[in-house]
Amino acid sequence: MTTHRPDAPREREPRGFVRTLGRVDVLFLGFGSMIGFGWIVLTGGWIQEAGTLGAVTAFLVGGVIMALVGLVYSELVSAMPLAGGEHNYLLRGMGPRAALLGSWGIVGGYVTVILFQSVAVPRSLTYLFPDLPRVELWTIAGADVHLTWALVGSVTAIALTWLNIRGIRQAGLFQTSAVLFLIVVGLVLTASAFLGGRPEYTEPLFDGGGAGIIAVLVVVPFLFVGFDVIPQSAEEARIPPRQIGRLVVVSVVMAAVFYIVIVVTTSLATPTDALSGMDLATADAMAHMLGHPFWGQFVVAGGLAGIVTTWNAFLIGVSRLMWAMARSGMIPRWFGVLHPRNGTPVNALLFIGALSTASPFVGIAMLDWAVDSGGPSIVITYLMVSVVFLLLRRREPGLERPMRVGGAREGWGILVGVAAVVTTAVLLVLYLPGMPASLSLEPWLMFTAWWLLGLVFVLRIPAGVRAGPGAEEELIARIEERRRGRG
Repeated sequence: MTTHRPDAPREREPRGFVRTLGRVDVLFLGFGSMIGFGWIVLTGGWIQEAGTLGAVTAFLVGGVIMALVGLVYSELVSAMPLAGGEHNYLLRGMGPRAALLGSWGIVGGYVTVILFQSVAVPRSLTYLFPDLPRVELWTIAGADVHLTWALVGSVTAIALTWLNIRGIRQAGLFQTSAVLFLIVVGLVLTASAFLGGRPEYTEPLFDGGGAGIIAVLVVVPFLFVGFDVIPQSAEEARIPPRQIGRLVVVSVVMAAVFYIVIVVTTSLATPTDALSGMDLATADAMAHMLGHPFWGQFVVAGGLAGIVTTWNAFLIGVSRLMWAMARSGMIPRWFGVLHPRNGTPVNALLFIGALSTASPFVGIAMLDWAVDSGGPSIVITYLMVSVVFLLLRRREPGLERPMRVGGAREGWGILVGVAAVVTTAVLLVLYLPGMPASLSLEPWLMFTAWWLLGLVFVLRIPAGVRAGPGAEEELIARIEERRRGRG
């Protein structure tokens, strides 16, 4: 990365990422990325499938699994605090082909979530403004698409893309402000439920047995995806690498606590059998308990904050990851262009912004399939990063690791790595046909198409590039040599 010279005239600043994110910015970037809109829409289903304590148990187990993966990431980001996160770890530990595939999985998951957020915004606003959908355009996959409804999502996409192109500082300030409001909503929910809630509403505490808990557990990777935005933006953090690593784990713990609080407060607010008739369960439950629709609208406002924090964080993460892949020659160089003044991956942001601007016109049903197809892709990458953690512990014991899992006790670190590999592998198996999280035909087709496209890029990578500290430099040199030969 080119070093910033504060004494140089602005128009002559060298290209490169700008280090401007502080501790709170980094923490809220990770935490906000994991708190989207699902906690408003899905909480009722979680309680009905597993019971109150069953759903809490699922989030405790899922939180532990994600914390294990977070610990793996925390050590790796402290050792390699570079933009692109897992791209760098996989390139060093497994080589360019594995690095492309692992990065490809996260890019696919991130992009589908971003596209989904573009329809979540108008969907949530419809709760506040029921007459929002006007001028019916068409029906796709059983979902009606209205012009006014779609335009709300498109305008939001344009605004967030512009904000991110302006610079990481502006995007970080926006993220921090939205997360603070989200935390206020969570505190209000907690106080209201414990002061006005009724413990008898939490019955049954467990429902559906182990199958009910597993049904909730399988959504955890989707809900917790995003903590790895912190490693992907590491070059823009002005804090020591050791602290970046710690904040990865803290953000995961904060997200687990938030989801558990939402489950408990929703359960205290309304009887379980009434949840099935509610469109936005958490919001409707609060309005029911407090006897006024304002409180439901207040919760939906918190949901909107969750949408934009996830959307904003994923824009930051996926654009940096695409920049790193392009710099290594894995995808077209066009994606690796940085804004000459703002230091942001402008072309990657424009590409994702264009997709998210158009996606509301597709409707919500098809995007549900896209998001479902991204779940196993994300878990594949988490599994690969966990394996790399163990590989680098064995191959490069002398690698400087400011945040070392297990400290001086090598065995504890290895145990965490093995546990991360095993648990992510089990989560991946749950997506297979016949398992609790098995996907329908449409998501599987999208999943297959995405990975086939990734294999096309894999085949373009020169053979013989070895994993290790100089893997990226060797890859870039090979690609440049090939390009000159064809020229």
